[in-house]
Amino acid sequence: MIKDLTYVDMEGHELSLVHLDPQERNLARRLIRRATQHPDWDNFDCYWPDAVQGFYIDRGVPGKVIAQTTVFQIAQDLSSRLGIASGFVRPDDYLGDLEQIIHERFDSTNRAFCKATGLSEDMLSHVLAGRKDFSMQSLAQALDKIGYVLRILPKPATTLPAVPKTGGKTTAKPGSTRKANRKVG
Repeated sequence: MIKDLTYVDMEGHELSLVHLDPQERNLARRLIRRATQHPDWDNFDCYWPDAVQGFYIDRGVPGKVIAQTTVFQIAQDLSSRLGIASGFVRPDDYLGDLEQIIHERFDSTNRAFCKATGLSEDMLSHVLAGRKDFSMQSLAQALDKIGYVLRILPKPATTLPAVPKTGGKTTAKPGSTRKANRKVG
């Protein structure tokens, strides 16, 4: 969503567009328009990297810097929204967070994770498969043993933002779903 020269990503983080020059703002508008008018995720994912990289390469911007630009971040956010809307990307949830902890801290072994947390491997298997859920109390206690806590966060918006008008302030209303559990770039 672009409002008062700010793009709000689906996690609710505001990306300021004030520092962008008119051509960069126009590129951001084109990306939003394309995502809105042609919401095929694969098509958009084939389009945006070349569009963004080509734009910045023509300006002599190094590749590592391109990935840190606001326009690149907007394109990634749009891609995530389209991926979720198409059903090809799972929204971020506690299952993805658990899988990430198991992968990063426990060498991808459920057994080591369960030994450290006191959870049963059988129950973890069912939870990760989406067949069962942990109670909040048991999950909180298990995570506390390995240095993690549960948090309640606002639900991220995943609907596509409105295409801003050129030259003026615009407002788009965000929708709601969750952050994509996918890295693009």
